[in-house]
Amino acid sequence: MEGLSLFLTVFLALVIPIVMARLRVTTVPTAVAEIIVGILMGKSCLNLITQTSQLTFLSNLGVIVLMFLSGMEIDFDLLSPKKHTRARKSESGKQVKPMVVAAFAFGGVAVASVLLALGMKALGLFNDVALASIIFMTVALGVVIATLKEKEILGRPIGQTILLTAVMGEVIPLLLLTIYSTVNGGDARKLWLIILLFVAAIILLRRFKRPYLWFAKVTKATTQLDVRLAFFLIFALVTVAEQVGAENILGAFLAGVVMKLLEPTQATKDKLTSIGYGFFIPIFFIRTGVNLNLKLLFANPQALMLLPVLVICFFLAKLPVTLTYMRAFNKRNAFAGGFLTATTITIVLPTLQVARKLNAITATQSSAFILAAVIVCIACPIVFNSTFSLTPEDKIKEKVVIFGLNAVTMTVYQDLHDSWYSVQVLTCRKEKYDTYKSKVKNLKLFPDRKLDTLEAAGAFDTDIFVATFTDDQANLEVGRAAKQAGVKRVIVSQGKVVADTVDQLREEGIELFAFNNLHGAMLRALIESPAVYRIITDTNNALYDVVVRNSAYTGRQLMDWDFVDQITVSRIRRGDKWISPHGSTVIEPGDELIYSGPWREADRIHQLLSRE
Repeated sequence: MEGLSLFLTVFLALVIPIVMARLRVTTVPTAVAEIIVGILMGKSCLNLITQTSQLTFLSNLGVIVLMFLSGMEIDFDLLSPKKHTRARKSESGKQVKPMVVAAFAFGGVAVASVLLALGMKALGLFNDVALASIIFMTVALGVVIATLKEKEILGRPIGQTILLTAVMGEVIPLLLLTIYSTVNGGDARKLWLIILLFVAAIILLRRFKRPYLWFAKVTKATTQLDVRLAFFLIFALVTVAEQVGAENILGAFLAGVVMKLLEPTQATKDKLTSIGYGFFIPIFFIRTGVNLNLKLLFANPQALMLLPVLVICFFLAKLPVTLTYMRAFNKRNAFAGGFLTATTITIVLPTLQVARKLNAITATQSSAFILAAVIVCIACPIVFNSTFSLTPEDKIKEKVVIFGLNAVTMTVYQDLHDSWYSVQVLTCRKEKYDTYKSKVKNLKLFPDRKLDTLEAAGAFDTDIFVATFTDDQANLEVGRAAKQAGVKRVIVSQGKVVADTVDQLREEGIELFAFNNLHGAMLRALIESPAVYRIITDTNNALYDVVVRNSAYTGRQLMDWDFVDQITVSRIRRGDKWISPHGSTVIEPGDELIYSGPWREADRIHQLLSRE
């Protein structure tokens, strides 16, 4: 019977996503579908899958891998003070600091969760205030990220704010759960030993920072050193966690954080995600459903009464998020964002697992919590997708600020694709402002170009900053200030190019634009390669550059793309090397393609390939 249960579980893990794709079920997370199927196949209904030692082992490994991948989901760029504590304009035109808004939102969630837990105790529904508080404040980070990626708003202010709220809703409850389990497990005096777990994580990070770069170079298909390192980190920190009295899921989560900070390639991330979500994690979710005993739940009036109360509490706990978001974003999207943060499943399940080990919760109560989390997980993405409305600002991929108004920047302003970029032009020359203000919609006059003035006015609140003064030294000063402020790409123009300056700027991550060199290069192209010149200057068949992020088009040969006959791929940049494309060239995540084609098709293909 053990072999049959394992076979059925693995078979269902294969079939569930296929059926969902066939029926076009996109609003329900796969994890929720796996729990529901587990309920049908387990003790609640058909009882075809039973508890076995094999399933228990693989399920426990599944939750560890799930927490590891959750740690890898954290985007530490969002936590950078330089980049994300300064204000950015939301779709409502208000100045938004994503970290500040998210912190206030989650603070409200923490307070609301405690109050709701106290209310449940006062009503005699659930007596463990600490456990209920931890569960109510959790957010399913994986579900939130997947939903935001689908809407393509991860990089926008509201997307960053929702994501930061979700990160807090995963990290903080996990730390509180560790403290809870240590205190309730009778090891409160050993609580300080948990510090050793974080020390171990720091040591592993420092120890493998440089070797990991070497691993990436020598790894082969038969060794897969990056994957081996990932599992070493998992078991190393899980072992340390267990030795110091912490929960193994905290160790796994920290292992994911360490792996993220090692800056793995997209290929490594894809392999680890494939291993986790392709095998181990579905077994955990299916087994969770199998272990639910809804018969006992429905036979127990008190536990059954707990179910609707829990569903309401999950939503009420995230009400402060909606109220906080409404001060920064339009009300419709604030409501949708607050509703999405009510999604909770990934931390709830391990939390209940820990509580069961400590005998802090009954099996029936645990089933009620899990079923309530499943209901919420089904409802939240549906409400978010049907309510959230993309604004023009949300659709823009990158924001560009050009400081310096002249004939060249005017041409660039007019030619930059308005579906990809939001362009703002700045000038500190009154006569230029008066001349062009009727032609440039987003033109702003500055009294001077002092760095403090620029910073205070939000000039560095952008993805790409371009300095094009006639004064080369001023361009360098402003460009460096923009880079220090955390701008992703900084471009400075130089009339006179000096080799030492070029090398220094390259080390600082600043890109150089030389007018004289550009004019010479264009003239040379016209003389030597007129076809290339026509491609660059042709407005009907433009030359495009795109970084391939859409996993649907990676790992496939170029000839297998359904639209490859509509464009001409000229070159492919992979890492630091340029390669010549062939029909048999397999495209990898992060490849940069240079291609040309009719602008309508090229535009559509650019959006398709760059979508994460």
